[in-house]
Amino acid sequence: MLSTEPVTTPVRATKLEVKDLNVFYGEFQAIKDASMDVPENRVTALIGPSGCGKSTFIRALNRMHDLSPGVTVKGHVRLDGQDIYGKDVDPVTIRHRIGMVFQRPNPFPKTIYENVVYGPKIHGLSDRRKLAEVCERGLRRAALWDEVKDRLNESALDLSGGQQQRLCIARVLAVEPEVILMDEPASALDPIATSKIEDLIGELKRDYTVVIVTHSMQQAARISDFTSFFLLGDLIEIGTTSEVFTKPKDKRTEDYITGRYG
Repeated sequence: MLSTEPVTTPVRATKLEVKDLNVFYGEFQAIKDASMDVPENRVTALIGPSGCGKSTFIRALNRMHDLSPGVTVKGHVRLDGQDIYGKDVDPVTIRHRIGMVFQRPNPFPKTIYENVVYGPKIHGLSDRRKLAEVCERGLRRAALWDEVKDRLNESALDLSGGQQQRLCIARVLAVEPEVILMDEPASALDPIATSKIEDLIGELKRDYTVVIVTHSMQQAARISDFTSFFLLGDLIEIGTTSEVFTKPKDKRTEDYITGRYG
């Protein structure tokens, strides 16, 4: 006999909790009182027109703004309940747990191998066998191992753009983060490379929490479980991707999604 009980989606734990986040560039306020929860082992996409605050917001999630003079961050970002902006919190440790992949591939002018093991070596790992294992594991997770396993001692700069971006992802994965932030990781890539990055993101959420800024609503619809819409520094709406794209609660979200502006 078939069950008549409704199918429910398991509630995911909150990995990141953002509360009343404000970001200022000097006197200009780029993010205004933004609050949202980022669920564990899911992909959350940030969408909105250029200049709306998406990249500013995502960089606040692992204290990247600490490295930029003149930027002030107020509010709370909690990782597993701990405020990453707490007085006794080491930002280096936070960036170890919350990795970042940038818009354009930025491999170091080193070998493929040295790129992947750079982080673990900085953190004190020196055993060659373990470093080799870290390298292979990172490249496999980034779906790049089969393409470069015979070229590990060649320059990373000789890779294609899409391969370089996956190498940068492998470099992030090598330090075993819990959250991966991606700031338009495929915007500089061709369609084939973009497809590989999107497939990879789908695999990564099994083990990691992913937050991605994207300028492409089609990409957000394809790869994300949750979507948040930013406009002029305000977080207008957040919900499941299907809800935001088919039944937005705010007229401004609907106008953006339907192409009336942006």
